[in-house]
Amino acid sequence: MKVSYNNYRKTLVERLNWGEDILAMAAFLTMAIFPFLESVLRLFKLGGITGSAVVVQHLTLWTGFLGAILAARENKLLALTGPHGFTGKEKPNLLYWFASVVSLSVLLSLTWASLQLVLVEARFPNNILPGVPIWLVQVIMPVGFALIAYQIYAKSSTDRVLRSIMLLIVIVMAALGVGETTPSGMVMWLGIVSLVISLAFGAPIFVGLGGIALLLFWHAGVPVAAIPAETYRIVVSPTLPTIPLFTLGGYLLAEGGASKRMIEVFQQWFGWIPGGTPVVVTLLCGSFTALTGGSGVTILALGGLLFPLLRAEKYSVPFSIGLITVSGSLGLLFPPSLPAIIYGVTAGVAINKIFIAGIIPGLLLVFLVAIWGVRQSVIKKYKRKHFNLRKAMTALWIAKWEAILPVIILGGIFSGITTLVEVAAFCVIYVLIIETLVYKDLEFSNIPQIIVDCATLVGGVLIILGVAMGLTSYLVDAQVPMHILNWVKANIDSKIVFLFSLNIFLLMVGCLMDIFSAIIVVVPLIAPIGIHFGVNPLHLAVIFIANLELGFLTPPVGMNLFLSAYRFDKTMPEVYKSTLPFFIIRLLAVLAITYLPILSLWLVGR
Repeated sequence: MKVSYNNYRKTLVERLNWGEDILAMAAFLTMAIFPFLESVLRLFKLGGITGSAVVVQHLTLWTGFLGAILAARENKLLALTGPHGFTGKEKPNLLYWFASVVSLSVLLSLTWASLQLVLVEARFPNNILPGVPIWLVQVIMPVGFALIAYQIYAKSSTDRVLRSIMLLIVIVMAALGVGETTPSGMVMWLGIVSLVISLAFGAPIFVGLGGIALLLFWHAGVPVAAIPAETYRIVVSPTLPTIPLFTLGGYLLAEGGASKRMIEVFQQWFGWIPGGTPVVVTLLCGSFTALTGGSGVTILALGGLLFPLLRAEKYSVPFSIGLITVSGSLGLLFPPSLPAIIYGVTAGVAINKIFIAGIIPGLLLVFLVAIWGVRQSVIKKYKRKHFNLRKAMTALWIAKWEAILPVIILGGIFSGITTLVEVAAFCVIYVLIIETLVYKDLEFSNIPQIIVDCATLVGGVLIILGVAMGLTSYLVDAQVPMHILNWVKANIDSKIVFLFSLNIFLLMVGCLMDIFSAIIVVVPLIAPIGIHFGVNPLHLAVIFIANLELGFLTPPVGMNLFLSAYRFDKTMPEVYKSTLPFFIIRLLAVLAITYLPILSLWLVGR
């Protein structure tokens, strides 16, 4: 029987999806197993696995691109307009369609640039391991960009005519671009305006960053292969594998029963405090965000558990939504915070010292948000719970295997016995064992889907980091940091004025960009100025992360505001109103962190 074209296409797509899932799972599991075995073998003085670190670093590249493909497939590429990118379900909309055209153009250009890099590496091969050339690993980049482009094309519209016109426009633009050695000023500005419009109507963030980088390199006459070259360089850096590994550990905890057990622990130990439940919510969200590295993950994963908990104790809907939304970005200064790791990689600052410097400022943020919850309870005269030591100890004993995890992570990070990547890998294996074999909350059959979901988030982050590094490379080569420094020297002569200007600037950046791309792009611009004004690099790191945390809550487009509206099915104005009191509290804390360096430097000892 003759198979129809649609059935053939459906079968092909299903097999492609299956292949993407299998590759993502294999990459993740290998990344976790290799460093874990490496640390165990070293502990028993049995040598190590040859090339283990190099394999894990390059698997991060594959994990990032495979995850980005999955994110495109599941409509979860990070976008300024919300937690998702293109859905393909909207009614025909010219602006939305225009954003698709721009995105497709950028992605095909990145595909071409990546292919050029691979071909150059193939002509002058270098091996990462015996018999494994670099180009063989890098081939995931052109393939990845091409598959993301296909997903965006397929989801751009249900109208075949519009999709055909889109393809025709992209082909014509490509033909015109081939004949242009460097674009004119008008073409540059037209391209930038098009990118801004596309970002406003659904284009993924990495498309905007990658598009601007392409235009700038093209205008400077520099081969656009420099962008994927920088993507490769940042993604295979030695510390970056911690991002997918710690995130996977957090996902496994979230999907198991850890959240419920830790809620019980915090309720029994802190529920007797006036405002005990808000305190519990604050502490739990801060801990969870530190482990997963993503405030959005906290809101989406714990919102469904914590909101009914607050409502059951008669806390108002606005207060409950505001508390969960704001608490979702607490914890990014605590180990093993992914933004802190990325900052350390980008700025060349010791990551363990950034964690130490962030302890007191992080606790200050948690304390002030918790105090506001206590105030609410006292004013409304909510009933307090009685402390029962026996119940508290029982809850802690039940959750002991999860409660000890932060101690293990902190010990691994600060002891120097293991590397940060090995700590992250141990975290994954440890959580996998306790959730499947000890608590038995997870079936082994659930693990593949959890890994795929985790890969989706990680891919959305890593692809942003990669293309953002390309843009940063251009800014550095064009000496933009030096020009900014010279302007600041000529116009600002006070450290206080600089810090105040930095607060405003970072608040705007945090509002308009995700924290990962903001770190990659902005840190090289700000770090030299901080040195000029005598700001300690560790203090600057804490200022940077604390301000960007606050940017998540800044109207009109703070990312956590969108996620909260999405999670609790509320309008944006309702979310703005709910978070405003907490925003003011967090603002005061950020100002204290900025102008009182002792908060960041006291534990560091300088």
